[in-house]
Amino acid sequence: MGVPSFFRWLSRKYPKIISPVLEEAPQIVDGVALPVDYAAPNPNGELENLYLDMNGIVHPCSHPENRPPPETEDEMLLAVFEYTNRVLNMARPRKVLMIAVDGVAPRAKMNQQRARRFRSARDAQIQNEERERLMLEREDLGEIIDDSIRNKKTWDTNAITPGTPFMDKLAAALRYWTSFKLATDPGWKNLQVIISDATVPGEGEHKIMNFIRSQRSDQQYNPNTSHCIYGLDADLIFLGLATHEPHFKILREDVFAQDNRRRQRIQDTMNMTEEEKESLARQDSEKPFLWLHIGVLREYLSVELFVPRLSFEFDLERAIDDWVFMCFFCGNDFLPHLPSLDVRENSIDILVEIWKTLLPRLKTYMTCDGTLKLESVELLLEQLGNREPEMFKGRYLQEIRKQEAVKRRKLLKSNNNVTQGKTDRNFTVPLENMPVYDVTGKAADGSLNLSNRDFVNHRKEMNLANEGDANSSAALKIVSEQNSGLGKQHTKEEITAAVEVANDANISAAAAMRLKLQARKESQDVQNSVTKSEDLGKIVSEGAEGSTKRGIDDVEKDASETPSVAEEDSQTPSNIQVIHTGLVKSGVIDTEEEVRLFEPGYHDRYYTAKFHVEDKDIDALRKEVVRSYVEGISWVLLYYYQGCASWNWYYPYHYAPFASDFKNIGDLEIRFEKGEPFLPFEQLMSVLPAASGHNLPPIFRTLMSDPNSDIIDFYPVDFPVDMNGKKMSWQGIALLPFIDEKRLLKAVREQYGRLSDYEKVRNVRKQEVLLISNKNVNYEKFSKKLYGATAVEFIKFQHFKSGLAGLAFVDKEGFALNSKLVSPVIGGGLPDLSTNLFMKVGYEMPELPSPSKSLLLNGFIPSQAMLTPQDRDAVTYRYNHRWNAMDMKHNIVPVGPCTTTQYQPRMGGYKSFLFFQETHANMRGPSNYGQPSQQSRYGGANGGGQRGYNSGPPRHGMNRNTPPVNPSRFSRYSGSSQPDRNGSRREWQR
Repeated sequence: MGVPSFFRWLSRKYPKIISPVLEEAPQIVDGVALPVDYAAPNPNGELENLYLDMNGIVHPCSHPENRPPPETEDEMLLAVFEYTNRVLNMARPRKVLMIAVDGVAPRAKMNQQRARRFRSARDAQIQNEERERLMLEREDLGEIIDDSIRNKKTWDTNAITPGTPFMDKLAAALRYWTSFKLATDPGWKNLQVIISDATVPGEGEHKIMNFIRSQRSDQQYNPNTSHCIYGLDADLIFLGLATHEPHFKILREDVFAQDNRRRQRIQDTMNMTEEEKESLARQDSEKPFLWLHIGVLREYLSVELFVPRLSFEFDLERAIDDWVFMCFFCGNDFLPHLPSLDVRENSIDILVEIWKTLLPRLKTYMTCDGTLKLESVELLLEQLGNREPEMFKGRYLQEIRKQEAVKRRKLLKSNNNVTQGKTDRNFTVPLENMPVYDVTGKAADGSLNLSNRDFVNHRKEMNLANEGDANSSAALKIVSEQNSGLGKQHTKEEITAAVEVANDANISAAAAMRLKLQARKESQDVQNSVTKSEDLGKIVSEGAEGSTKRGIDDVEKDASETPSVAEEDSQTPSNIQVIHTGLVKSGVIDTEEEVRLFEPGYHDRYYTAKFHVEDKDIDALRKEVVRSYVEGISWVLLYYYQGCASWNWYYPYHYAPFASDFKNIGDLEIRFEKGEPFLPFEQLMSVLPAASGHNLPPIFRTLMSDPNSDIIDFYPVDFPVDMNGKKMSWQGIALLPFIDEKRLLKAVREQYGRLSDYEKVRNVRKQEVLLISNKNVNYEKFSKKLYGATAVEFIKFQHFKSGLAGLAFVDKEGFALNSKLVSPVIGGGLPDLSTNLFMKVGYEMPELPSPSKSLLLNGFIPSQAMLTPQDRDAVTYRYNHRWNAMDMKHNIVPVGPCTTTQYQPRMGGYKSFLFFQETHANMRGPSNYGQPSQQSRYGGANGGGQRGYNSGPPRHGMNRNTPPVNPSRFSRYSGSSQPDRNGSRREWQR
């Protein structure tokens, strides 16, 4: 999921990173659409490696937002095939295609998965209840409901989780479809397809990162390889930067073209005709895509992050790593963001400003190859903490202005005398305050008698009176009476006082709102109980996310955000009742109302309201929360740059500490135990609610529903959602209990002996598989050595010949030559395939001989520079420019090196280091292959770059856990990989 709204913010700040995808339309011959010629030149530029984060395809195909969902799982899989084929026709990789499906995630990610799935199950229940209500209403009107519509239920999206029958069918379907393309499409003849399905532990995008790091470790790797990753998550941008590959881009749907598309409601999908369904499907198949160019983003960051007159050489790669790290504070999938930071409020710019100020004092960068210098992090957060009170006050005043603007727009919209759709200040009561004169120049009866000087001196009162303000109208009436000589003769002091009263009543809306809040607080202190909220199911709008508003009496409850702060996804507002915090069991709460970050004393109120501790325990709790958060940011950085440092670590709180709380963190020693990933059924029991128990074997379902179950407390039916000051319901925090790992594993593993054979097959860890066509350069070698008369255990192959490196071994799923592969999907006219047209083998990535380095490899050729001097000045001097999504359509970015690559495999630089490491490791011989190291800052001697398990046979010369020899010789830190006594580290100069 990544950082909410990050993609929008980034594309507006750096507009040239975005360009449109040029898509060839299929030719129509005699009413039949011919397939796109995959082998033809790519209009978007040639690409070598494409990586598919498959969950970003499965989700929109199984439960689309803008059209009716497929009726069966087979139809879903056919939609996945069609969507994937379209993506491949856009990108057209020539060497490697990696399809990565989310497997069992680290425990740190399971907390977020658990919250999503519990809320998804609740939303599905709400949709089913709403469908029942609509059908009853139609029956009352005399309409006859077909049984197929009556019995239809919302498909459980929680089935898209490792270990479910649907994911098992998806894995088989992907193997068949890629084999079909390899056997029948001539454009695929040189393509090598790696499938990492849900049985391979790890998130899809991070399995892709492991693959890229492993390929870079091969001595024949081409540093000018062009990469593209498809996915919808914003964190793919961070991952692309973390690879330090210069020719990298991201393919994703154009969210700017879809902002105005309305989601389908339940009543829209009921009784929809086939013509309407086909029309919606056609519109959905024509939605545009765009490229995000990491290379152009690197250009922007080279200008944005440059700091002159440093005492050490400016290193763009290290600066980019620091920038990625700072973005983690604004939100990620593993930690809550700091309370003072929000991407929509330009928090990243604030962090960059502080970083550029501190960097000359730091003497080096905050990060190095995925590790943190905590002393520098403390200085950064200290400066941020000094700004927190003003940031909270500014956020509050901005919210007040938004609420006033919404109220004013609603008032204008409801007035029939006002021209609609205008942005200027319009009259809401024009007839009461407009001076009217007769033909002789005298004021008409009942009209205000104001001179030109009065118009100039009281123009503010005129505007406010025209908008319906009573005090301003009274002030103008006094001036008019004075001019007419009617009524009481007002002195000049009385007129001035009346004007001042009008000004005081309207000049400070923030002060007025503060008084209302204070009055509301005093009235609440008198109350003896807290009003309980209604059930969330009664307030979430059907099929769409809702909007939650703050409970201020005079603020419209159904107001939405202004267009300038649009959300990541278009949402439909709904009225969610907000109650004050407390130990509630269900409903929607908003602890921000009790905390009041904009008032002094917010620090202690924050901990008492959100963590439910007494004042005397706040300091001890703060230290524990800060330590856990420091562990978290260290874990996240390692996860992005080296791989999973620990499968079992997680952040044990729902909220983050303040930036001002990070004190004395430089002395903390952060270490992780590698552990091992859960099995698929263990993860299902960790993240699924009882309502989704049908995705599990029957023996586990009673553990989730039986009141006498030892772990029944892990599966609450009702749970509170803290809006935490946000407006959209999807932004709320589901306050679910954290899983006790020991209790869960004990209860689950006691049932393993009762599993059927098919269920046992779904509960295993596997490795990736490699598929190639019979035209591939490695086909003959693989067929003779792996499936011939004298078969070998494995084959090691390198990058130069085919663009792929790794180990190949005999397929463990039963592939055999001279046989047939049957389609697992019903429908679509998919034929049986001869296995002589393709080959499937087991695949293992090359072993990293040492932790991955954040640098560009020797021999790379930079891409064509895209930024003009004007673009660079706009970044340096922060010129304001009006962003327009239409400008993107004219932005064309060349792909790959700007000159012809004369690439030859050669040694030198980082490759020489890798060669030395691997050679020395081979001389030492294998060492505990496949056994994870338990104590390491990287979570293992291999730097956490690969998984700590291995189900394959031993591989000579490819030991995953062989410790590097004298890493300090090649480390960025000379002498020792640990800080000296003063905590400083001397930097290795490349």
